[in-house]
Formats: sequence, structure tokens, C-alpha cells
Amino acid sequence: MKVLLTGSTGYIGRRLLPVLVSEGHQVICLVRDRRRFDWEDFSEDFLSHVEVIEADLEKEETLENLPDDIDAAYYLVHSLTSSYSGFSETEQTTATNFINWIKGTTARQIIYVGGISNDDNLSEHLQSRKDVEEILRDSDIPLTVLRAAIIIGSGSASFEIIRDLVEKLPVMIAPKWLQSKCQPIGIRNVVQYLVKVLDNESTFGRVFDIGGPDVLTYKEMLFEYARKRNLKRYILSVPVLSPKLSSLWLYFVTTTSYPLARNLVDSMKHDVVVKNSGIEDIVPIEKYSYRETLDMAFSKISQKNIISSWKDAVSNSTMKHNFLDRIDVPKFGCLRDKRLVKFPQDRIVQVRENIWSIGGFRGWYFGNWLWKIRGLMDKAVGGVGLRRGRRSPSDLKAGDSLDFWRVLLADESEKRLLLYAEMKLPGEAWLEFRIQEGPDESALIQTATFRPLGVWGRMYWYLMYPFHVIIFPKMARAIVRHSPA
Repeated sequence: MKVLLTGSTGYIGRRLLPVLVSEGHQVICLVRDRRRFDWEDFSEDFLSHVEVIEADLEKEETLENLPDDIDAAYYLVHSLTSSYSGFSETEQTTATNFINWIKGTTARQIIYVGGISNDDNLSEHLQSRKDVEEILRDSDIPLTVLRAAIIIGSGSASFEIIRDLVEKLPVMIAPKWLQSKCQPIGIRNVVQYLVKVLDNESTFGRVFDIGGPDVLTYKEMLFEYARKRNLKRYILSVPVLSPKLSSLWLYFVTTTSYPLARNLVDSMKHDVVVKNSGIEDIVPIEKYSYRETLDMAFSKISQKNIISSWKDAVSNSTMKHNFLDRIDVPKFGCLRDKRLVKFPQDRIVQVRENIWSIGGFRGWYFGNWLWKIRGLMDKAVGGVGLRRGRRSPSDLKAGDSLDFWRVLLADESEKRLLLYAEMKLPGEAWLEFRIQEGPDESALIQTATFRPLGVWGRMYWYLMYPFHVIIFPKMARAIVRHSPA
């Protein structure tokens, strides 16, 4: 079959794509920017079954680039991390544009992943998911809806939040929504359902709730994670934390953004358990328990094989969707700090590995406590902070989040890594690492570039300059000298 996959660079889409290709389908990947597609991860044979087309669902005119001879389409698009309020209008616009386009194609099925929404007075997040569902249903093309509660897997937002809370806090003072019931499902089961409902006429025009075999409170989920990690944890539930305070609590303790924290908290007041059942009779699969999904996630982490992460979604509204346009570092009107450290030729491989391992658990090689303070300052003013870490300890791709940076370029052959700052700044900032090879010795060239926004931007640079003088030269030397223990 010829299948359109929207959200192909998202958390679910990245995991679904290789399975669709292995099933023999020809997949059209809709992306806003071709540079975000993971070309290097796939073989030539794999890519012969994939076509990548640039289009933006927010701009209806760009959809003319898409083929009309498709058999089915996956709609895996959402705007949950972009803002706390107003994202529902964006979601309705993208869904409407998608429907206006797909009516002119040969598609005979649309598959959509929404959220379990069986209660009245839904949160904006869950109501938006339901509104999108209604828009997609208006196309007259048979719609298959899979409504999921929270999805557990390495790199998923739910797993990472649970992980942050349990790993960091021996004692938690938590809001009353920890008593709400949930039916978590593993990402592996989600992908299985998505593949098996494709071209399955028994699922046309139907809505299914999907969940794992366990119905748990959020509190029980935290305790189960703690047991798996052999951690003793205490949770005190209090009734006085408002949704805003609860959101701020999640925001400061975990890696989540404030918009995502607020939307999740608003949704957690609802029980999200399976009511629209029936998928088991049509698509019988082995459903993994919550404990088993944790084991799978831990296995991926230990193997350093996290395929996708929710944190790689672009959440900085000032970057819109074209952050890779920042790949050309400006030459004029900028302030720079440039360091060059020479090293013997036989250390090229080690230095490159050190560059590719920067941030996350490894840290920034010098002054990690200063970087942490900068991250706390960023969190305090509503930024992403330092806790996002990285998807993999040693692998980087364009589009990855890296603490409070975004990877613009990770070219191993050219030995060049380029980062763009997503912290709150009165301007724009880039950090570049490049290895320059010579006949006798090589050099690490480390360049910090800042394009200030007005007078305040320049004042910021000069206020930070004493710290740059301390941090940047020692960081460059440490990158060159660091050797694995």
C-alpha cells in the first residue's frame, strides 16, 4: 500500500515508520523540513520504500506537493507542547487543512491517535483531541480512531516525567490528582495497533480506546517505578495544590516544559481508562503490563538505543518550525568567543567522541555547577532549563534537544557540531565545535556566537563575559584532554 505518514519525525512516527516499511508498504513522509529526517539511520534499500516531502499542515497551499494516489493516511499531529492555551485553534486549523486536501485523493482510510476522553467537562487538551477527531470524520473517508491514555516507552513524555519524579525525589508532596486512574499502554503495543488496523475494514468508521492490562492510579505507577529501581519513596498527597501550582511543581522538578506540564495536569483530573473496547476482537495482540513496559524502556536506555524522544519536539515559539534555518551562523552584528586548542593526530577519534557526548549526564566538561545555575535561571523565567538532557549518551542528530540547546548540525564526517540556544535570551546564540585536521597536529575550534537584540542584548553579553572567560577556554581544553575512565 501507499501510505501517507504525518508526524514522521515525532515520537510515535519515528517508531512506526520502520515497521510500515518492513511490512512492505511504500511510505510518504510529510515533514516541515527535510533536514530533520534521519537519512543516515536507514539503508538505501529502506529509503527506496520511503519518499520524503516537505509540507506544512498549517499552510494549506503547501499540501499541493503531496501525491493524490495514496491508499491510507496516518494523522499523528499535535501541538500540545507549543503553548498552554490557544493550541486547540492550531490543531483545528491543521486538521481542517488536512481534510480539505485528502478529499481530493484516492485514500480509503485515515488513522488517528487521540486521547481517551469519555468524561464530561474535558480539559482543553482532551477536548482538542476530540475536536480534531470530529473534523477528520467530516471527510467522508473512513476514519479509524485509536484513543490512548498515557504511552510508556523510552523517551515518552509520561515515562520521562515518572522517571524524573522518582529518581530525584525521595519524598514527594503531590496533588490529589495522583489518585486518578489511568490505563497506561506501551509504545510497542501502540505501534502494533497502528499497523494492524491499516486497511482492516472491520476498523473503518470506529473509535477504540486502547490501553494495557493494568488500571492504576498515578501514585501506584510512581511506586511501581520505584520498586523496579529498588528505591524507597514516600508520597504525601495534599488537596491544596491548584492546577497552576501543580504545573509549576512538575515544571521545576522534571524536564517537562510548562505548557506540557499544565496541559497534563489539567487532563490528570480525569480517569482515563478503556471504555470503548472491542479492538481486542479485531486485532488480538499480546498486551504488555505496566511493569513489562518499564522493563522495555530500561532495556532501551541501557542499550543507548532510544529511537525517539518527546523532548525533540520544538517547543520554543520564537523558533516557529524552521529552527534549522539557523544553521548558517550570522557573520555580522554578532559577538563571539573563539577558542582553539591543538592536540596530537592520534586523539582525533577521542576528541570527536568527547564532542558528541557533551551535555546530559556527561556534562559540559568544566564548571558544570555554573551550567546548572544557568539552567535554574532559565527555568525561573519560563525557559527549558538544563534538565532535558539528551536522547542518547553518544548519538546526536539534527533536531535533537541537548540540555537547553537544539542540535542544528551533527556532521561526523566533517567533525562539526552546531548548537542553537533555546534558553531565554535577549538575542540568539550558537555554540559550534569543529575539528580542524593538519599534517602534524589537529585543533579543536570552539566558537560561541551571540546576536544581541538591542541594547539589553549587548548588556547581557558583557555581564556574562567574565563567566565566558573562565568557562570557555577550560571547557575547550577539557574536551581535548578528557579520556574515558
